Amino acid sequence: MTGVRLLTVPTTGPDDTDALKVLSENGSAPGDILAVIGKTEGNGCVNDFSRTLAAASWGPRLDAEAITVFSGGTEGVLAPHVNLLVADDSHDEGHDRGLVAAVGTTPVIPPDDLGRGGQLEAVRDTVAKLLVDLDVALEDVHLVLVKCPLLTSADIAEMRSRGVEPVTDDTYESMARSRAASSLGIASALGEIDDETARAALAGRRDAWSNRASASSGAELDSCHILVLAESSGASNPLRALHTEMSDAYDLAALQDAAAVIAERGGRIRQLFLKAESDPSGTIRGLRHTMLTDSDINATRHARAAVGALAAAVKGDGAVYVSGGAEHQGRPGGGSVTVVYEVDPQHLATSTGGTAR
Repeated sequence: MTGVRLLTVPTTGPDDTDALKVLSENGSAPGDILAVIGKTEGNGCVNDFSRTLAAASWGPRLDAEAITVFSGGTEGVLAPHVNLLVADDSHDEGHDRGLVAAVGTTPVIPPDDLGRGGQLEAVRDTVAKLLVDLDVALEDVHLVLVKCPLLTSADIAEMRSRGVEPVTDDTYESMARSRAASSLGIASALGEIDDETARAALAGRRDAWSNRASASSGAELDSCHILVLAESSGASNPLRALHTEMSDAYDLAALQDAAAVIAERGGRIRQLFLKAESDPSGTIRGLRHTMLTDSDINATRHARAAVGALAAAVKGDGAVYVSGGAEHQGRPGGGSVTVVYEVDPQHLATSTGGTAR
C-alpha cells in the first residue's frame, strides 16, 4: 500500500516535462512517481501523435514500474497538463486516513483479443491483483483508470492475412471497443457485474457500467496501463476522493452536488477525472443532438468540449482530466466522475461527519 500526493502542472506542449522541476521543489524525485496522467492537445483520435510524443518524453524519466496515461484532446476550455501521482508514506498529523494508489500493466494485448474477452480478462485480473496489493475495501475504491491499445490498419491487415477477423475493421471504432472491454474488466474486478453480464455487455448491451471506471485508448502502447485510487486507514495524508456519475452531458448538478459534499467535509477540489460521451440515442433530454452525425468533428471531441466546460467551472480552472468515449463508464450518454480533494485536519478534528468514503 502506498500513500500518495498529487501534483497538477500545466504543460507548454506534449513533450514538456518541466513538472519534474515542480516535483523537485516539493522534495520528491522522479523515482517517487507512480503515474503520470496527462491531457495533451491532439485530436484524441487514432492518429493523435501528441500522446505518443508525451509518452516517449516521460517514459525514460520514470522508473520501469511507473505508468503513463495520456489522453488526447483539450478542446474548448480544457488546458493541457499532467497529474503526477507521487508515492509519499509520510505521516501527516491529524489524518487517520488518506489516499493510496497502486499501478500495474497487463501483458501485451494481442490484436486478436482487442475489444474481446481476452482483453476484458487481462484488465480484470490485473485490477484484482492491484486491489489485493492495496488491501482496501471495494467501497473505498474511487477510480480505476486504464490506458489501452487500439487496432491500427497494419494490425487489421496482419490479422486478415492469417484468416482472423478483427473485432472491427474501423480503427476509430476499435478505440471504443477497447475502452468497452477495459471498462467491463474493471466493473467485474470491483464486483459490480458478474462474468456473464460482462460478456453480454461486451456483445453490445449497454445496461452494465461502473462509475469508477475511466478508460482511454491509443496507438502509443500495446498493453493496458492501470491506476487504482482508493482511500485507506493505512495511510495518513490530506487527500480524499469520492465518485459519482453524470447522467448526461448537461448534468452540472451532479458535479455541484459533489462539490457541496466536499465543502461540507472542509475540503477543496484538487482534481476531477471525468468521462464524457455523445448520447448514443441521438438525443439529450428530448432534444436531438448532432454529435454522432457531424462529418467534420469526431463525437468524442464534442463531448470533451461540452463536459470540460462544466468541470472547469466547478473546479475553477481548465486543468481537468476529461476523456471522451464513456462506453460502460457511467450510464449511456453520461459518464463516470471521480473528484480528488484535500481536507484540512482542523476541520476533521471538529467535524462530526467523518471522513470521505
